[in-house]
Amino acid sequence: MSGDKLQLKNLTVVEARGRMLSDAARLGVERVALAEAVGRVLAAPIVADRHQPPFDASAMDGWAIRRADLSPGASFRIVGESAAGRAHGRPVEAGQAVRIFTGAPVPPGADLVVIQENATREGETVIFAIDRDPPPGNIRPAGGDFRSGDLLLAEGARIDAWRLSLAAAAGRAELAVARRPRVAILATGDELVPPGANPASDQIFESGSFALAALVQAWGGEAIRLKAQADDLDAIARAVDAAEVDLVVTVGGASVGDHDLVKPALQTLGLDLRVQTIAVRPGKPTWFGLLQDGRRVLGLPGNPASALVCAELFLRPLLAALTGAGAVFRVDGAMSAGVLAAPLPATGPREHWMRATRTIDAEGRVRVTPFPDQDSSLIGVFSRADCLVMRPAGAPPAAEGETVDLLPLARG
Repeated sequence: MSGDKLQLKNLTVVEARGRMLSDAARLGVERVALAEAVGRVLAAPIVADRHQPPFDASAMDGWAIRRADLSPGASFRIVGESAAGRAHGRPVEAGQAVRIFTGAPVPPGADLVVIQENATREGETVIFAIDRDPPPGNIRPAGGDFRSGDLLLAEGARIDAWRLSLAAAAGRAELAVARRPRVAILATGDELVPPGANPASDQIFESGSFALAALVQAWGGEAIRLKAQADDLDAIARAVDAAEVDLVVTVGGASVGDHDLVKPALQTLGLDLRVQTIAVRPGKPTWFGLLQDGRRVLGLPGNPASALVCAELFLRPLLAALTGAGAVFRVDGAMSAGVLAAPLPATGPREHWMRATRTIDAEGRVRVTPFPDQDSSLIGVFSRADCLVMRPAGAPPAAEGETVDLLPLARG
């Protein structure tokens, strides 16, 4: 739907996110080596084609025998050894014992492993001292972890270290994964200089693009930081036009002042606005649209807190959709609850996402403390926050101890 047929201003967070995700889908599929798959999103399910373990395996170092042969004082003739990767393939017969080690295949006929602490070897025989009746079998059954035909990992799952191990245990040397979205990040503003430069008295160090690039990488995209541009309409348009990416994220120039030139610059590239403003605090000037060539553009405010809050609310789910993980990650699904450690005032007409910290009290409850100063320019506050407290638009004052919704932030 063309932007001129949409209500563009003062959308709710849910409405704005719906516009951004309405036609977002997985970009493509590629195959990568298993060792390179961490952080990638599966584009096809992984189904087991063999049991794990593929045989009955010993859970202990000890002796494999037939349970029916075990009796007080009975001795067993030692007929061989079974080690991991070196099975004793012959059946165990009456009165026989096979020395066995953890993880080794249990020989045919044996249904009990007696741990070595309960055994006394005398030459080519072994005698067992059993203090329980019946003793545990100490055998891991074939298919005890997973069986042939089991769904191990669903399409859309993001590969982490544990899932990587599972894929390796299933014998996969390569995985089919979603292509990473290429994301260009462009900061704008006459006041910006790069870290390490010598700023004038009226300039500040540019920080937003670094944080956003890190988030893009963590959320499954490929971040490309473009050189920050001054408030120059033609320079902004040229920088975006040259970016061969799937998504452009701009930082700054998002409002309607004389120096907010990003949207006018991109209108020269056929910008079709889908979202113009959002009823959210911080981040009201956040916007979204499509360029004539189909590239998506997410415009974030220049204030760091506004940009990072709105990255959590909009950029993260957008990247999840473009990698095929949208059904796995949803903002509402990532929410949890806590109780306020301090009272809060009424929220006003916009949904408010407040930077906060969490602790666990003596009763095991999550207690949430929003920072008293929620100014959107304060980077130091965000660096100490580990969650965002969501207060609905028009919410009345909240008392200490009241339950609130919160979005945890991934912190090291």
